[in-house]
Amino acid sequence: MRPLWTGSIGFGLVNIPVKLYSATQDSNLDLDMLDKKDHANIQFKRVNADTGKEVAYENIVKGYKINDKYVILDDKDFAAANAQKTKSIQIEEFVKESEIDSTYYEMPYYLEPDKSGSRAYALFHEALIKSGKVGIATFVLRNKEALAILKANDKVIILNRIRFHQEIRDTSELTLPAKSVIKPKELQMATSLIDQLTEKFDISKYKDTYADDLMKVIKAKAKGTKIVAPKMKVAYKSNDLMDQLKASLTKKKSKAS
Repeated sequence: MRPLWTGSIGFGLVNIPVKLYSATQDSNLDLDMLDKKDHANIQFKRVNADTGKEVAYENIVKGYKINDKYVILDDKDFAAANAQKTKSIQIEEFVKESEIDSTYYEMPYYLEPDKSGSRAYALFHEALIKSGKVGIATFVLRNKEALAILKANDKVIILNRIRFHQEIRDTSELTLPAKSVIKPKELQMATSLIDQLTEKFDISKYKDTYADDLMKVIKAKAKGTKIVAPKMKVAYKSNDLMDQLKASLTKKKSKAS
């Protein structure tokens, strides 16, 4: 793997040189975009808006318009805006992970120590585990400031990018039901159903099966087989909430036996 970013973790006065790697990989099928008429590949080109001619990537620069004129920026300008944040993941404070709402989580990355930072990395990794805390940090990735948490699992320090508070929409824009609509017996039965369905979390049980199902359709169409979409089954005919809860509990009990 090639690192997406190289720099260091700022932990008090301790400096830990690290490399940042993506912790995720796409599980989707690589589908091509084609012209409906002749199935030719669709290509996207970067063109000059005035001349209509294609522009080579190395000739493309970034700019910001002020008073109808562009101020052109290069890598040195982005670094000059905040040299520390472009090369350092600066930890601001430590908090309990449970205090962070899952709404804020965005993208996970792995942090690997540079050779000169192996000992400090190992120490920080174990300290995070022992404390049960996560570090709140800021840094610049791809010319954009990012907020992140640093946490440790049994092997590696994970940087999980999180959203800034102002990026989360206010729920006042939604029409939400009042708690007064809940009936005590329905709530009791709903919590009983939750208890029956409660198990120890194991992420390995969950697989992305849609890509495999889609590949079956692709192979069948390649052989000339006519594809018929299956009809959705109605889970339960009654619209009465209490009846649905009772049936759900009965179904779970019969499976367990």
